[in-house]
Amino acid sequence: MKEKGSISIHTENIFPIIKKFLYSDHEIFLRELVSNAVDATQKLKKLASIGEYTGEIGDTKIEVSFDKKKSTITVSDKGIGMTGEEMKKYINQIAFSGAAEFVEKFKDKGDAKDIIGKFGLGFYSAFMVADNVEIVSLSYQEGAEAAKWECDGSTEFELSSAKKEGRGTDVILHVNKDSEEFLDEYRLKGILEKYCKFLPVEIKFGTKEESEPDGEDAEGKPKTKSVTVDRIINNPSPLWMKAPKDLTDEDYIKFYKELYPFSEDPLFWIHLNVDYPFNLTGILYFPKVKNDFELQKNKIQLYSRQVFITDEVKDVVPDFLMMLHGILDSPDIPLNVSRSYLQSDSNVKKISAHITKKVADKLQDMFKKDRKEFEKKWDDISIFVKYGMISDEKFYEKAKDFGLLKNTENEYFTLDEYKEKVKPNQTDKDSQLVYLYTSDRGKQDSFIQSAKDKVYDVLVLDSAIDSHFISNIEPKLEKTQVKRVDSDTVDKLIAKDEAMPSVLSKEEEEQVKSIFEKAINNTNMTVAVESLSPSELPVIVTMSEWMRRMKDMARTGGGGYAFMGNMPDSYNVAVNANHGIVQKIIKAEGEDQKVKLAKQAYDLALLSQNLLTGAELTSFIKRSVELVS
Repeated sequence: MKEKGSISIHTENIFPIIKKFLYSDHEIFLRELVSNAVDATQKLKKLASIGEYTGEIGDTKIEVSFDKKKSTITVSDKGIGMTGEEMKKYINQIAFSGAAEFVEKFKDKGDAKDIIGKFGLGFYSAFMVADNVEIVSLSYQEGAEAAKWECDGSTEFELSSAKKEGRGTDVILHVNKDSEEFLDEYRLKGILEKYCKFLPVEIKFGTKEESEPDGEDAEGKPKTKSVTVDRIINNPSPLWMKAPKDLTDEDYIKFYKELYPFSEDPLFWIHLNVDYPFNLTGILYFPKVKNDFELQKNKIQLYSRQVFITDEVKDVVPDFLMMLHGILDSPDIPLNVSRSYLQSDSNVKKISAHITKKVADKLQDMFKKDRKEFEKKWDDISIFVKYGMISDEKFYEKAKDFGLLKNTENEYFTLDEYKEKVKPNQTDKDSQLVYLYTSDRGKQDSFIQSAKDKVYDVLVLDSAIDSHFISNIEPKLEKTQVKRVDSDTVDKLIAKDEAMPSVLSKEEEEQVKSIFEKAINNTNMTVAVESLSPSELPVIVTMSEWMRRMKDMARTGGGGYAFMGNMPDSYNVAVNANHGIVQKIIKAEGEDQKVKLAKQAYDLALLSQNLLTGAELTSFIKRSVELVS
């Protein structure tokens, strides 16, 4: 039997278009061919399960091989196989049923992600790397004869009789000159491990030599012999396809190490298993993140029926969960999808919402079951939770009951608990509740101590996301302000009715202000003489809460506040009228001595804020030596 024919397509340039628009992704030819082989194998098993095939299923390994001398790559399966008539139907007709539409749609576009699969072109991706493709197949049907289909990349094909011993299909690619990179063991193995690592049928790629026991020698010592074994490159039964009740913590951690070999153990995980109204399985791991969360993204892998699609899951996973690690698998997402498809697909939106709900439920459950353990994990997961509370209103509604605030005593509170804790002592004269926080316990220690002297509580909000978290959560807290502990003097942070009297007269206050303005000589420093406790520092330099918060937002990507990043820093300088050093400055002889002492007190305040550097620091040290001498 030999038959020649023409593929049912109305244009002559289909193959050049395939090659051109799929070129950037040309390695996926192997994924497509192996996926087809898996489908053929799964169909055979299905027919056997319903009694439509009664023969021996036997070995169903898919084999990928290459011959560098002959420039061929072969993908072989022992699946359902095809007759000659089925080849004509499925290869020539069905695969190209949408070809004309395909050409029209993609001839002027560079985005090829939406092509394969949608138009049934999976098999034809072989022509991206091959000048000539052969298919030799023997159907499972009793009495079937083997057939061979061959095409050189034009619209002409040849169908003929063939000899093939076993059931299944061999696809042989005669690799073109431009694609010889694929005639390499490590290149092919890398592609198989990337796309086919968890396919549900064993995939053999080459063989390896191993030793096994072979009795004993004349002296009674054990002997070994070399045996050739298949090299299986995939795990056909990955963890996410198993029932959670059958798995242990060790199983989950072992699988995590398989995915991310050099990572620390995950904190915990969520096993997803949904079959309505969409199909979704997978495991999401919570890694230890701390503050370098930007470095952790693109760690979730997206699969469709155990075939790897991408690790760019931005539109499938809510942005605040992009720092999670793990696997998502859904047949409702096609193998090749464009960003526009993901953004508009209703199933994708449902999947995203479901993942958000499952994460919130898991965290809430952990908090309720064992709060102490949850608190131990909080420093590692707080970025996830806070990011979610900022970016997703539904997540916020759940998270406000388990999202925690930590203070400088390392105590943890829910939002409601913290409100009740500080309400009696941190409500100002205008009935506003004031939350104080530090973003750097070391640098802001003197301000923290001043707050503690007033029996005020200070929160620790020192992560990369906290400036956004504060600005987002503050409007949701009724009659509440959030202020950094060094954004003003302690008496002004939480203004009470009682005022500390000043030991200076109005004239003396004006004199002190003038001396300090002359000593500082900086228009970005606004000087005010204030009546503070004598135990406070003589000079306190602060940046207003509003100014500092806007700058923090600009620095961490605050959108509309970007302009703030270019503005010069401006500070408030509070001179403590009741401190002995200020009174000493007034009594000092000569204007120069007054200014020198004022400059020294001011530089001390800068030093406490790590704002004294370079030549100014050198001058301060020299001046300190002179004053001590």
